[in-house]
Amino acid sequence: MAPEPFSLLLTVYGGDREDYVRAAFRSAVHDQMLRPDEVVLVQDGPVPDAVAGCLRELVATSPVRVKFLRLERNRGLGPALDTGLSACDNDIVARMDADDVAMPHRFKLQVPLVRAGADLVGAGLLEFGADLNDIVGRRIPPSDPLDIARYSRLHDPFNHPTVVYRRSAVLAAGGYGDLPLMEDYWLFVRMIAGGARVVNVAEPLVYYRVSDGAYERRGGRALLNSELRLQREMLRHGFITRAQYVRNVAIRGGYRLVPTRVRRPVYRWIVAPYGARRNRARERLVAVVGQARQQMPEG
Repeated sequence: MAPEPFSLLLTVYGGDREDYVRAAFRSAVHDQMLRPDEVVLVQDGPVPDAVAGCLRELVATSPVRVKFLRLERNRGLGPALDTGLSACDNDIVARMDADDVAMPHRFKLQVPLVRAGADLVGAGLLEFGADLNDIVGRRIPPSDPLDIARYSRLHDPFNHPTVVYRRSAVLAAGGYGDLPLMEDYWLFVRMIAGGARVVNVAEPLVYYRVSDGAYERRGGRALLNSELRLQREMLRHGFITRAQYVRNVAIRGGYRLVPTRVRRPVYRWIVAPYGARRNRARERLVAVVGQARQQMPEG
């Protein structure tokens, strides 16, 4: 029996760069050890001529079939992804952002986990600046389902650009909806609350581009409003307690209002790599146990 096929879902909007889009597409299609069976490419509103030409080229030269959807106006990431999901022929869907770079073995590691029964599989990522040799950070998410559930009460437990999921599980949770810059977190919370089978691969499988304005975009009144709306919804649905709601608003809401110059170190503290902290704790434990064994009498 042939393995279950999967789709790649990628959206592009007017703020994307031609060279970034080309690198993202090629890394997730041409360079993959396990290629998607189809690509659903959503153009979210008008794009510059250079990007439009790049998209035509990518569609024409793709080694796999591409469904190219053009939205007349920019509707935002959540609605654009919902549109793309409705066009996917396969139940397994892999996400990719238009300015990141997938590692060649990404789908070879993640897709079999969904085929084996998982509803949502994420992975770690490496943040990079000028090029792939300029690694500036690392995000290692929790991998155990119980740890993921606990972690999700304060943090987004998945790196959205790395996820592969079952379309049916996403639709059962209500899809992405329209909660700007929080649509993925809210979707994952609803999937977890609904009993979806979730897991993360701790290994980084995506290079995540950190542009000059990355930390500016993580703050401001608009994002604060989305943050507050997310926390209210999590409280209303019983996913967090009143005490957790107050804590989240104080920590996550306050973070949206601090000046950009201090947002980066605060971000590193709030979303410090979960796996890195666990690994350091494990290394300390191993060292202590090793010392204790050396001091034990023989026999």
